[in-house]
Amino acid sequence: MGGAGDSLTRRLTPRELNRATLARQLLLERARLPVVDGVRRAVALQAQEPPSPYLALWNRLADFDPADLDAAFANQQVVKATLMRVTLHAVAGSDYPAFHEAMQPTLRGARLHDRRFRRSGFTPEEADALLPDVVGFAGSPRSSAEAEGWLDDRLGETPKPGLWWAFRQYGPIVQHPTGGPWAFGPRPAYVAAAQQQRPGEQTASIGWLARRYLEGFGPASLADIGQFTMLGRPLIRDALAAIEDDLVRLEAADGSVLWDVPRAILPAEDAPAPPRLLPMWDSVLLAYADRSRLVPPEYRRRVSQSNGDLLPTILVDGYVAGVWRPVEDGIVVSAFHRLDDDAWDGLATEASALDGFLSSRDRRIYTRYDRWFAEVRPAEVRTLGR
Repeated sequence: MGGAGDSLTRRLTPRELNRATLARQLLLERARLPVVDGVRRAVALQAQEPPSPYLALWNRLADFDPADLDAAFANQQVVKATLMRVTLHAVAGSDYPAFHEAMQPTLRGARLHDRRFRRSGFTPEEADALLPDVVGFAGSPRSSAEAEGWLDDRLGETPKPGLWWAFRQYGPIVQHPTGGPWAFGPRPAYVAAAQQQRPGEQTASIGWLARRYLEGFGPASLADIGQFTMLGRPLIRDALAAIEDDLVRLEAADGSVLWDVPRAILPAEDAPAPPRLLPMWDSVLLAYADRSRLVPPEYRRRVSQSNGDLLPTILVDGYVAGVWRPVEDGIVVSAFHRLDDDAWDGLATEASALDGFLSSRDRRIYTRYDRWFAEVRPAEVRTLGR
């Protein structure tokens, strides 16, 4: 395939796009990779619920040992920080500086223009001037209470959440493991990112983020990159223009332009896609403006709840076909349509392995979201696993 200046050479079917995503996200076949390499291949793992990055990697890596992810979090080879979509993600430590710089327009806008920051009486310029001292204080892990107390001692008492809430989300500060089965407990600790040096050129950092996105989620459109990042389209357009000679162009079924990296994986549309049990908010379900790449339109409202919670989903033949949750005696799978015996056999194998994986750490995951499962209206329900 040629560069961006060439004529559009290939139109991809929706199933080809589906298989491309699954292959690049290691969901067609589990890969034998070290944990950090697995995170890099996935680009960014949604992490607002502590178990989710672990379950995401369990779905993607052969013989995944959660202790390896514990260690990677502890030494910041993998970091958990507020990044794309102003949401907690787990990303490779080597990607974090460019990702963080790329996301500054959104992070700053979402935090320094929020009423919780503004009621502190500080301006964005004053916050920027204070940020180096805050980062210095966070050179050792700090709780929110410790950080707020330090700020109060220095500046006088301010409303909370406010200053620290903004600093820890737009500044170069990451979450620090506090222990427990999934490394991060209900009361997070925060520490300055080990890598404070940024590329220093925002367009180049957005280009880096866009290229990494395409490696893990391409082929994709400008709108898809916007959905994944929540950056403004002019910023993305400028960044793509700067790297377009290093990209290739394809067509979607509707004729729209898709960008991709050269020589990337593009499996055939009939490539087998084994069943998978994805965690809450798995990135593949949130990475596109058109979620029908993996989520049939008629099922979107069933998996994405009114407040934005995205339930743990099952994939059958590469598409969302229901939801799952752990119970005392196994894994309850609620299918949105009737599945054939082969699909149920594959799900049973996955559920048995997942049941063992959860039992080795903590089965009580996602329990505060149980109320949503009463609204799913499944066609079939089975308890699988043990």
